[in-house]
Amino acid sequence: MGLTIGVDIGGTKIAAGVVDEEGSILETCKVATPTTPEGVVDAIADAVRAVSGDHRVEAVGIGAAGYVDDKRATVLFAPNVNWRNEPLKDKVEQRVGTPVVVENDANAAAWGEYRFGAGKGHEDVICITLGTGLGGGIVIGNKLRRGRFGVAGEFGHIRVVPDGLLCGCGSQGCWEQYASGRALVRYARQRAAATPENAEILLSLGQGDPLGIEGQHVSEAARQGDPVAIDSFRELARWAGAGLADLASLFDPSAFIIGGGVSDEGDLVLEPIRKSFRRWLVGGEYRPRAQVLAARLGGKAGMVGAADLARHG
Repeated sequence: MGLTIGVDIGGTKIAAGVVDEEGSILETCKVATPTTPEGVVDAIADAVRAVSGDHRVEAVGIGAAGYVDDKRATVLFAPNVNWRNEPLKDKVEQRVGTPVVVENDANAAAWGEYRFGAGKGHEDVICITLGTGLGGGIVIGNKLRRGRFGVAGEFGHIRVVPDGLLCGCGSQGCWEQYASGRALVRYARQRAAATPENAEILLSLGQGDPLGIEGQHVSEAARQGDPVAIDSFRELARWAGAGLADLASLFDPSAFIIGGGVSDEGDLVLEPIRKSFRRWLVGGEYRPRAQVLAARLGGKAGMVGAADLARHG
C-alpha cells in the first residue's frame, strides 16, 4: 500500500497528514477541534479531504485518546470528546469514502516511534508518554499488543500507591499522579511554598506565587539552575524510573522510549529516570538492562503511527 493519511485528535486542534511508506509526511492540515462529538467527526472528515489534494490516498488512520475496541472501529470511551461507544470508523468512512482504522493515540505514537523513530531496529519496546498524564504502548515481537479487548497499555492507571492521590479516572494512587506533567507542577508548587529561599527563579516566573507556577516555568527555572525546579524533576524521575523497573519485570523489552512534553527536557529528566530505573530493577546487576531512550518524532509520532497502522490494515 502506498500513501495513507494519519489523523491526530488533540484537545484544541485536529492534525492530518499524508504519510509515505518511509514515514515521511508529505502534506499536513490542521483544523480546530469542535466542542461537540458530532462536530469532531465532521472536522476529521474535513481535514482528511483538505490534505488529500492530488494525492492518491488508500487508507486513513485515526489516533484518538480513549478506549478503542478490538476491531479498531469504535471509541468505547473518550473523556475529552465525550464519545461513548462512538462508531468512528463507520462515520468517517461514510464521509470520506476511504477505509479507516481507529487506534488509541498513545498506541499510534508508540507504533510511529517503533517503526520510524527511536525504536527502529528493536523488536520489543515499551513507549511511555509523559505529558499532562501518562500514556503508553506495547510493541512485543514486532507487533502492537492491544490486549483481548483493545485497551491494553493504560500504564498511567496502574496503582502504585494504595489509597494514594485521587486520580481523574476515579481511582487512587495511579502512576500518572506521581509521574506526569501535572505531578511535576504539583511538586514544584509544594516545594516552592515550603522553601521559597530555594525557589527564587521559579517563584519569579510564577509572579511570586507558588500557585502561579506552571510546567513551562519549572522547565525554564531548572535550566537556570533553580534548586527546587531541579529537585521537582528528580522526584518525577524517581517515580518514572521505578515504574519502568516494574514494566521490565512484566515485558522485558530491549528499550523504553520516553516521549511527551516532559521528555522534551532531555537529560534533565532522562538521566534521573535512567538512574531510578537501575536502582529499582530487580536483579539489575545480573541481567541485561533495557535502554531508556528519548522519543525522536515528537508531536508527529501519533500522526505517522496512525497512518502506518492504516497501511497495514
